[in-house]
Amino acid sequence: MMQEEQDRSSRELEQEPPLSLRERRVLEAVVRTYVETAEPAGSRSVTRRFDLGVSPATVRNTMSDLEEKGYLYHPHTSAGRVPTDRAYRVFVDHLIHPAPLPAEEQERLAAELGGLGASAVEHLVRRATRALGLLSQELGVAVGPRLASAVLERLDLVRVSSTKVLLVAQIRSGVVRTLYVDLSTDVPDDTLVTLTVLLNERLSGLTLSEIRETVAERFRGVIPGDDPAAEEILNIFMQSGAEIFDWPEVEGSSIHLGNASVLASKPEFTSGERLKGLMELTERRELLGRALRDRSHAGALHITIGGENPHSELHDFTLVTAEYQFGGLKGVIGVIGPTRMPYEKVMAIVEHTSSLVNRILK
Repeated sequence: MMQEEQDRSSRELEQEPPLSLRERRVLEAVVRTYVETAEPAGSRSVTRRFDLGVSPATVRNTMSDLEEKGYLYHPHTSAGRVPTDRAYRVFVDHLIHPAPLPAEEQERLAAELGGLGASAVEHLVRRATRALGLLSQELGVAVGPRLASAVLERLDLVRVSSTKVLLVAQIRSGVVRTLYVDLSTDVPDDTLVTLTVLLNERLSGLTLSEIRETVAERFRGVIPGDDPAAEEILNIFMQSGAEIFDWPEVEGSSIHLGNASVLASKPEFTSGERLKGLMELTERRELLGRALRDRSHAGALHITIGGENPHSELHDFTLVTAEYQFGGLKGVIGVIGPTRMPYEKVMAIVEHTSSLVNRILK
């Protein structure tokens, strides 16, 4: 959904008449001025800060044209203007020049996450989220992978006693779940071997959600009539498969948030109402979880700005996120901040942090 919003925004921009070189330069100057000062940018302040090669009057006229096109707006009766979400989108997609994270900050991140490995996924992601917030001065956020999309690697049936069997299920991330099955009849070893082969033929390579939805159909008509133990086990899969493969989320699947105080100190949240909205947002972990899990990254950063976010509670914010991988599963890590954000810096921090987390998890 969020990817659709971002794609729609990009298509709308492509349909607009292209900005002239002067308009692009003035727009970039206004965005950078507002990001740095948090004050509406006027033509004189812009020309003092940037060598645009034109007079303040020309800049003022260009800013007026950009306002008519929906890239700038007057917050009140002052002469200064503020970028709209559309302006930030043009800035991010066409005007900035991403650079690698400075070596000093790379070292800070490495020190923050040093000594942690793939065996401590939740702790690693929590630490990375805090480090993201400290370096970017935005609100670090992360969500762990969902097991519904995990792929079943294999199933094994292990005899525990004459009437008790241990089901061992492993998904491709390495996560294993075991479940004891009590039977009313003795289970021969050759039955367990036959059933193990059959279960893997029918279920291995499917996601857990696919198994839950189709497990009954996959074994209908294959129950052997001359083997009571096999019949009982397969009936259990057909009748209770949805529950058997409804796994609790993997460790680290909860929402992780950095310190919200880094946002509370920003000018956008000096008013009581805006600060209240920020605090309420940090308490709505279910909403944040949906917002993060619904994002499509395709191996790249995903940036949604203001009204591009489908949840109205996020319309005052920008989300910059990347994926991290835990085996075959994927989680999301990044930051939330006001749309007035130092995008180049934040993008570099998020990208490097996700890469570092991935290296540790591998």
